[in-house]
Amino acid sequence: MTPIESKGRSPFFPDQPVPVELFVGRGEQIKRIMTRGVEQAAKGKPTYVFLEGEYGIGKTSVAQFVQWMAERDKKLLGIYTTLDRAESMDDVGIAVLDGTLKAGVYNPTLGEKVRAAFAKYMGEQTLFGVTIRTEALRKEGPQITQGLLPFLNQTWSRVKDDGIRGICLVLDEINGIANNPKFAPFLKGMSDVNAPTSPGKPSVPLLLILVGVEERRRQIGSHHPSVGGIFDVVKIDPLSNDEMADFYLRAFESVKFTVEKSAMDILTHYAAGFPKIMHIIGNAAFWIDRDGIIDKADAISAVITAADEIGKKYVDHQVYEAIRSETYRSILHKIGKIGPADLMFTKKDIEGVLAESEKKKLNNFLQKMKDLKVLRSSGSAGSYEFASRMVRLYIWLRSLDKGKKS
Repeated sequence: MTPIESKGRSPFFPDQPVPVELFVGRGEQIKRIMTRGVEQAAKGKPTYVFLEGEYGIGKTSVAQFVQWMAERDKKLLGIYTTLDRAESMDDVGIAVLDGTLKAGVYNPTLGEKVRAAFAKYMGEQTLFGVTIRTEALRKEGPQITQGLLPFLNQTWSRVKDDGIRGICLVLDEINGIANNPKFAPFLKGMSDVNAPTSPGKPSVPLLLILVGVEERRRQIGSHHPSVGGIFDVVKIDPLSNDEMADFYLRAFESVKFTVEKSAMDILTHYAAGFPKIMHIIGNAAFWIDRDGIIDKADAISAVITAADEIGKKYVDHQVYEAIRSETYRSILHKIGKIGPADLMFTKKDIEGVLAESEKKKLNNFLQKMKDLKVLRSSGSAGSYEFASRMVRLYIWLRSLDKGKKS
């Protein structure tokens, strides 16, 4: 048996974007962004992409993979910006400036040149690298937001002599800012001002990629209907079984593990095409295994471990804390007992196991579960299905645990 201590580093990254060397699938979407976005920006035409998909589908990994290719093959400076803490428009400027100071992930020499141009924002060298002056960022944030195009143009001008043709700016984690009524006009205004309307008016060769779920795109559009027209919407769908198997084989082979077919069937079935879930399950299997061979027993244990991890991180917080009603929780546990393999059920099936008091609240409960993205309608009237196999599995595990305690 192989001791855990000798396994080395896990090839899975549950809470991080997928490393370039482990990236699989998405060929059609990446080709579209490269040809319609990256190549156009490299030729001087500003372009705008909205990278859309469900949570955990791998949008950030696709965006960062595109940035890597854009910087390597088409000489665009990649600036990755997360707006996870942005609520005001000033926060957008702060985040973009912060992202600019961290540019050059794939080309350190280029990154150093960018940072040298904005030395006033840089602090002292520490054991963990050069610090960034937070107060300076906050002070400049409003000016960056109001003059984002001049700022990007200034940044580009610093690296043009190195053959850099333009900028690929990614705005990720837009949940907080998407519903800000000023964000949509900001995007539309930037597009209008940067449009190459005449040969004598220079524009910034910019590829702007927004990353978010469909709901956020619609929120932005509700504040300025015409803003939707500037974006080429590229949708990220779940990976196929073959793509998932390719990923698992590549990841496990990198640490000299093999995967039996029966185990692979389980891993891909429960991951359901979602890269984030693939990494959580794969990481669990890596640590559970004792002999360098992922077999069926390893896979089953990994899925259960992963479901528990996903449930405690997301379901407990997003679902169980949202339904304080003991009646709602009782209904959920009774649905959970149906079995982990059954994603679909009918309202009639559930009514047969509910108390009279629970039946009266069933309609409201089902609507609440749909609002929380746990359930969705499935074709015929009165038919529902769980949105995620792992969420369904966790709820089943919770129902078993509750049964043991009662």
